[in-house]
Amino acid sequence: MCGITGWLNWDYLPDKNIVQRMTNALKHRGPDAEGIKKIGPVVLGHRRLSIIDLDIKSNQPLSDITGNYWIVYNGEIYNYKQLKHQLKKNGSHFKTHSDTEVILELYKKMGDECVSILNGMFAFAIWDNARQRLFLARDRVGEKPLFYSLFNDGSFVFASEPRALRQFHSAKYDIDTDALLQFLSNNYTTGEQTLIKQIRRFPPAHCMVVERNRPPRQWCYWDLAHHFQNKTKYKSITEACDILQDLIRDAVEKRMVSDVPLGAFLSGGIDSSTIVAAMGKHETASNIKTFSVGFSEENYSELEEANACAKFLGVEHFEKKLSPNPSLILQSLLSASDEPLMDSSVLPMHCLANFARQHITVALSGDGADECFAGYETYIADRLSSFARLIPKRILVGMSELIDTLLPVSFAKVSLDFKLKSFFTGSSLDPQRAHCSWRSIFRKSDLHNIMLPKWQERLKSYDSFAPIEHHYKAVSSCHPLDQFLYVDIKTWLTDDILVKVDRMTMANSLESRAPFLDHRLLEFSASLPVKWKLNNLKTKYILKRCQKTNLPGWLINRRKRGFNAPVSNWFSKELFYLGTDLLKDSEIYTWFSKKEISKLQGDHLQGKKDNGLKLLNLVGLTLWLKDHHKYRYNG
Repeated sequence: MCGITGWLNWDYLPDKNIVQRMTNALKHRGPDAEGIKKIGPVVLGHRRLSIIDLDIKSNQPLSDITGNYWIVYNGEIYNYKQLKHQLKKNGSHFKTHSDTEVILELYKKMGDECVSILNGMFAFAIWDNARQRLFLARDRVGEKPLFYSLFNDGSFVFASEPRALRQFHSAKYDIDTDALLQFLSNNYTTGEQTLIKQIRRFPPAHCMVVERNRPPRQWCYWDLAHHFQNKTKYKSITEACDILQDLIRDAVEKRMVSDVPLGAFLSGGIDSSTIVAAMGKHETASNIKTFSVGFSEENYSELEEANACAKFLGVEHFEKKLSPNPSLILQSLLSASDEPLMDSSVLPMHCLANFARQHITVALSGDGADECFAGYETYIADRLSSFARLIPKRILVGMSELIDTLLPVSFAKVSLDFKLKSFFTGSSLDPQRAHCSWRSIFRKSDLHNIMLPKWQERLKSYDSFAPIEHHYKAVSSCHPLDQFLYVDIKTWLTDDILVKVDRMTMANSLESRAPFLDHRLLEFSASLPVKWKLNNLKTKYILKRCQKTNLPGWLINRRKRGFNAPVSNWFSKELFYLGTDLLKDSEIYTWFSKKEISKLQGDHLQGKKDNGLKLLNLVGLTLWLKDHHKYRYNG
């Protein structure tokens, strides 16, 4: 795992020192080595976390044997050995044992089509000196990040994280208000937009070519819509289970290739347990190291379940009960995440990565299974809301208001009062908007309440659904559940879950690998009948069925708990004072009413409403603005 940077300008020679500064900002992503290379109109930078082929010959920027092709690359290619074997048969010559050089040789043979046969997670840039072009690509679901900026002087600049782009000397950054509203609604931004107008997110499953006297050309090379639309016919679910078992085993085996210590995250849920069980097919169980963390609040800890699972699987298990200082960890998280990503699971993810890194350098995870096999409770809510819509809308809205009045506020994880309020409010919307509403932080009505009068006109035209509507259209002919899964993969998974995992693991120089995100598994799950994913109200139906020979019934049938921090409890105690101090003279009052934010805090402290996630969102934004005070609003 690594960090990459680069600066291309056709009109004047880029400054190598600037790229050095950009690259230094990514040291946490690659503490083992660094490299800067100037080739004609481009300067490439790289920070390396050595995983495959630890030899210094594999340090980057890396060239082929001719010196005409140069690459900087972040990620892992899991089928690189097979590809290398084929390339050698076709006359390619190699000077390293790395997967990096395989990408370079594939590009020489296949050109832009090389990405189509890569199995892995990656973001890379290749400078083709012969054709004077820069070629960039990102993996299919966006496991590895890539950002870029285009400036008026003709500079094209790219990096693994926005923090590196902010080192660019000529940059003047403005806050994107539409992206800000998106962040307030969802806790993250989606698509190419970021909170900074001048910084764009490179889309997953896309390539780009930058050439002289032409605007950058970008295209999509892979999409799951086709697989959702074209269902595979199986003789029986048993046949499909056998195929799924084989896919999981192979995906796990490919991700166990490493020249450094490797282990796995283990929560005791079916996703991570499935991965660890599959690891046991390729390695002696007692040699496998697994890691779990939990909080002292019992409702937020899965340590007991993880420990029971580890004993069943016979692995060497490490666990840690966290008693963190919420104020300190929240502020350190902002530095680690670079963008204000305030999903409450970011906090335990950071602690887990830090704990695991003390023993291993690579960790396998169960990420992606929920989106593949309909594992979230939101999919159950989608199904139940179809019946609730038989009730008149005014009654649904009234039910939500009644629950808000009668049910006591609980700060427990996804409490009954929270679920019921969300359900009745969401059920008053059409199905697609309702699905997006289940995870909303600030609804539009909330934003109208807390934002200053000068923003009310902008709010009238703002629609949090607009940035994702085109994803629904891409699979409009599919069953509603498949539509929801496709949209979640394109947004929630890519722009929240995977950003969280990448930032928190990389902050601790740990590589995370997700076998469920093998594109073959994604294509397989997309092409399954919906009833094999959500069977009545049973989530992950086919995954649970195929794991009956590997895992005990008590584990398979465990209710999903989720991986969250007790932020609502914290904001009624320790974080209340931090929030009060931070929000006192914050730059967020450029947008928000101080009186209304004080009311949010007061209602939460008095137990009138659970505003924990809203306050986390605002405090995260405040910390980000404080840390990046040079950003400005510019219309």
